[in-house]
Amino acid sequence: MSWVILVIAGLLEAGWAIGLKYTEGFTKLVPSVLTIAGIIASMYLLALAARTLPIGTAYAVWVGIGTFGAIVLGMTFLGEPVNAGRIFFLILLMVSIIGLKLTAY
Repeated sequence: MSWVILVIAGLLEAGWAIGLKYTEGFTKLVPSVLTIAGIIASMYLLALAARTLPIGTAYAVWVGIGTFGAIVLGMTFLGEPVNAGRIFFLILLMVSIIGLKLTAY
């Protein structure tokens, strides 16, 4: 169950990272409130998962999922560049996340 919680926390991290773009420096109320709520929820779920998972693994997987998601969302919705290099490194990042999961214990 801790891994499911950690994946949800990572997805929320990707969401709040993209949300930062819409807050316009925390000058827009609704995006700012949603982004702050995402930050709090994401960190809370990370803390729950870290009760039973090694903290180094939990943190690295959380950041990795958040990074992967933020890049994919940025390419999909914000017009960020899509090229072979970025795709290669996204795949490498996903392999690393899976590797950390498989070697956690």
